[in-house]
This record gives sequence, structure tokens and C-alpha cells, in this order.
Amino acid sequence: MSRERLAGLLKAAFAVALAADLLALLAGSGTGHLVAKPLLMPLLAAYAAVRGAPRLLVVALAFGWGGDVFLLVDADWAFLVGMGSFAAGHVCYLLLFGRARTSPLLGACYAAALVTAVILLWPDLPADLRIPVAGYSLLLTATAYRASGLGPVAGAGGALFMLSDTLIATGVAAWPQLPAPDFWIMLTYGAAQYLLTAGVLTPSSAGRPLPTGPVAVPSPPGRPRS
Repeated sequence: MSRERLAGLLKAAFAVALAADLLALLAGSGTGHLVAKPLLMPLLAAYAAVRGAPRLLVVALAFGWGGDVFLLVDADWAFLVGMGSFAAGHVCYLLLFGRARTSPLLGACYAAALVTAVILLWPDLPADLRIPVAGYSLLLTATAYRASGLGPVAGAGGALFMLSDTLIATGVAAWPQLPAPDFWIMLTYGAAQYLLTAGVLTPSSAGRPLPTGPVAVPSPPGRPRS
């Protein structure tokens, strides 16, 4: 089987797994969600690897898988470990994006959004989660901003990642939620990771070309909270 065909099959499998997860959430099937959600990042990482992605991208997706799995456990310790795994993934993304040119105005908008979100959420977050959530939010915002340097595809992925995790944070803060909140979290999260992957694999001419193949990185340790 050619690499192109294998990549196409893996991308299709990711789309099917994401659709199955979203349908399970809409149907209220906890079992379907438990089965489908852990498949998402391994399939996307395999697709990226077959496409010759930088190793940092594959590692970032592996950390995303760790976060996905831990957030399936309904416990504060699992939430913190999952958030830490996602944070490690954001560090990988930031290293991968490097110093691609970005808009100062967009950076100011992201900074304003970060400060506003933290100020509004802070009083309603559990006391022991306030500092970790604020620190994670800073990393997440940096990822969203730096992703824009690769072009509109990766930029959209970064923005959706920020939206997805903001939805999670509002749930932790016990704010009123949209109907089927986990559906919207997974929809934006799945789209975010795919768009970031696509943006890295095919950066726009405005962004810095990214290397393909292995890149030396540390080995990793080990999404809606449902």
C-alpha cells in the first residue's frame, strides 16, 4: 500500500472516530464516548507520521491523547494530570512553531481574551485549580497565537483549541452550559487538533516552512471532562 493511500485511510478513520464520538455524546452513550475518544489522537498522530510530520507534532498529539484519557476519569487529580499532559503538548507546539511571523494586533487580542477569561473565571473556579488553570491558559493562548504564524489553517486550529478549553473551564467553574456541552467541546477540540496538524503539514507561504522527519525532543510521560 502506498503512503498516500495509507495516509488517506488514516485520515478517514480519524473522521469516522470523531463522528462516532460526537454521535455518542448526542445520544448520551457513555460507552461509545469511552471507546471512540481514545482513538482520535493515535489515528491523527499515525496520519501525521505517515505524511512525514516533524516528530514534535507527533509528540504533541501523543500528549493530547494522554490528556484525553485522563479527562475521562471524573476526579480532580485526573483533571490536573490531564491538563498537565495537554500543557506538555502545547510546549511541543510552541517549540515546533518557533518564530514564525505573527501579527502584533492579533497578539494583543489574544492577550486581552486571556486576561478577561481568567478574571471572569477566577472567582468561580475551585481554589486548588485556579493557579493551574491560569498557567495552562497562558500556554494555550501562546499556542493559539503562535499557530497563526503558519497560516490561516493552523491559526483557526489554535483559536478552536482555545475555544474548546474555555468551554471546559466554564464547566469546571459551574457556569451555565450550552445544550450537550461535551458535544461542542469535542467538536471544537477534534477540529482544532486536525487543523493544527494540517497547518503544520502544509504551512502557508506566509509562514516559516517547517522541517519534516525526526526532530530531537524529550520523550513524553504519560478532553471533555466526562
